[in-house]
Amino acid sequence: MIMYKFNEDKNLKLLEKHIKSTYSSHYSKNKFQATEIIFDAGHGEGFCIGNIIKYALRYGKKGGRNKADLMKIAHYVVMAMHLHDENTTVKQKDDGNDMS
Repeated sequence: MIMYKFNEDKNLKLLEKHIKSTYSSHYSKNKFQATEIIFDAGHGEGFCIGNIIKYALRYGKKGGRNKADLMKIAHYVVMAMHLHDENTTVKQKDDGNDMS
């Protein structure tokens, strides 16, 4: 068993809870989320990085030092990681180096 020094296990569970909550929020009530349309249009990486910067700069200002802004940053990081993996897989296939 790993003895986490920085509560990573607890914070990962909180992050998962936060991400799951976004799927039932008012933003996801339509057939498609705006984020999906932005990703499909090829603007996902910039969108994620822009939101990471926005929430990082807002942390400590709007609502004080609230954990919600940190959760939003982490969620956009997870989405950016998804895009990275998608783009890496596509590039590997295009180069003939499909590793999957």
